[in-house]
Amino acid sequence: MNIIRILPEKTASQIAAGEVIDRPASVMRELIDNSIDAGADRIIIRIESGGKGLIKVIDNGKGMSRDDLLLCVERHATSKIETAEDLFSVKSLGFRGEALPSIASVSRMQITSRIHDRIGGFSLKIAGGKLISIDETGTPPGTIVEVRNLFYNIPARRKFLKGIKTETNYIIDTISRMSLPYPEINFRIEDTGRTIINFPASDKQIMRVSALMGRNVAGSMVHAKIKKNDFDISVYLAPSDLARKRGDRLFVYANKRSIKDRLVTKAVIEGYGQRLMKGTYPQAVIFIEIDPLKVDINVHPAKQEVRFHNPGELFKAIVSCIEKTLTEHFHTSAGPLPWDMTEKMNHDFQAQGNIADPFSEYISSAQSLKELPAEDTGVMFKQGPQVIGQLGNTYILCQEKDGLIVIDQHAAHERIMYEKFKKDFLGPKIEVQTLLTPYKLEMTIKETRILLQKGPELSDFGIEIDHFGGNTFLLRSAPAILCENVHWDSFISELISELDEKGLDKEVILDKVLILMACHSAIRAGYHMTYEEMTRLINRLTEMDLPTNCPHGRPTFRRLTYYELEKMFKRVV
Repeated sequence: MNIIRILPEKTASQIAAGEVIDRPASVMRELIDNSIDAGADRIIIRIESGGKGLIKVIDNGKGMSRDDLLLCVERHATSKIETAEDLFSVKSLGFRGEALPSIASVSRMQITSRIHDRIGGFSLKIAGGKLISIDETGTPPGTIVEVRNLFYNIPARRKFLKGIKTETNYIIDTISRMSLPYPEINFRIEDTGRTIINFPASDKQIMRVSALMGRNVAGSMVHAKIKKNDFDISVYLAPSDLARKRGDRLFVYANKRSIKDRLVTKAVIEGYGQRLMKGTYPQAVIFIEIDPLKVDINVHPAKQEVRFHNPGELFKAIVSCIEKTLTEHFHTSAGPLPWDMTEKMNHDFQAQGNIADPFSEYISSAQSLKELPAEDTGVMFKQGPQVIGQLGNTYILCQEKDGLIVIDQHAAHERIMYEKFKKDFLGPKIEVQTLLTPYKLEMTIKETRILLQKGPELSDFGIEIDHFGGNTFLLRSAPAILCENVHWDSFISELISELDEKGLDKEVILDKVLILMACHSAIRAGYHMTYEEMTRLINRLTEMDLPTNCPHGRPTFRRLTYYELEKMFKRVV
């Protein structure tokens, strides 16, 4: 007796449908793909019960004839391609010929359509993949697709659908993503007769971005374009201060197709670099226009995964575009640096006598504050902020012409130290100081194993550690600038953790170590700073390549304008 058998057509269709249709939102995506491909400039979506009861898509596209209606619910019937070679030049959103038959096999579906130059149209009804009827009817030009009782004939699949609110949110998110590259199309969503979203048509892309992401976010975004041999990249980038813990506001498109691609996501995050805190995602829109021959969209039935012909080149282009754009604009919610980057303050200061000065290692000597003429001290900040004090021994308060600037002293100094360490490391030699008395370190078994294996790598950073026996090590030397106010046990422990990470290249490890060194060498919150020290800190911050953020991505300063303060105190309405 044979154990291999051919499945019935109905069963095969339901299995195939599971690859394309997993919830109401995926039904919506396939139907809207067809509407856009049909040239519609107005698409109305109506849903009931989160799409489980009804999904209705109405468009004013070119419509279908009677024969087209009968063919469109057959498997692998499509108007988008004709031969296998056409797969390498697909420009439409749909092309597989699986969507409508898959939807029809797991629902009760009705398609009504009329070609624009015809007087009447036709209506086709199909349930569970079985044709019920096709009749002539009066209908507006375009196509109307009604999908009712989704998964009515597959109770197990229907049982796994989420609640009405959750499924509705999936639908809204799907439509929002699909509508972004098509500002010229009017999208309207109605839930049980109530309009919940209406995206009017516009000839400006930023208007659709504003509708989806909010006026404040869109207003703070910067736009840039680059052109390469095989692709064009257009980006809309929100400031890093508006980053989120979820990547739901990172939109990526390839030839106007919404995609989910780890390579592009990683490129965007790397482009933002140290402007982002770890575990956060920027709000950004990335449009990639690429030669269809250079991208494979036939990877998965859902058509949201793609493979690029030259991913390395694309990755570098996206990183470069984002880095350059953000560097040019310093676009944070705090605005650009509140003082003129090209104008240096008139004076640097140096702490007098033997006063502890955490900046003496990298700030050049200058005229003492007490030696300045009295009239100079009041006007020295004509081109920048004027230090007015320190709050909680943690924040430097500065007055400027537009309001108040609050600077996080640890974050600002951490940025300074990071860029100094990086410059020193890339330079001829790191200044190393040998400890008069070696510092004894007691490590755990795991830390001992890592140190014995990778300890020699630390010498590249000016850190020399010898194994004394057992789990004991001796720290003999370290970078000179690290040798004050550093808790060696916690520093070395964190350093070992960075060295233990697998799969990181030397460049990544270097950056992580430099960030750690900068963090431990920077002044802490709670450190009382003199007026001179605060002034020098601000002076040095203006010289940094990325003065707006510390190496961990935290902002170094915030601005409160006079207008915001007046609103706070109800002086203005």
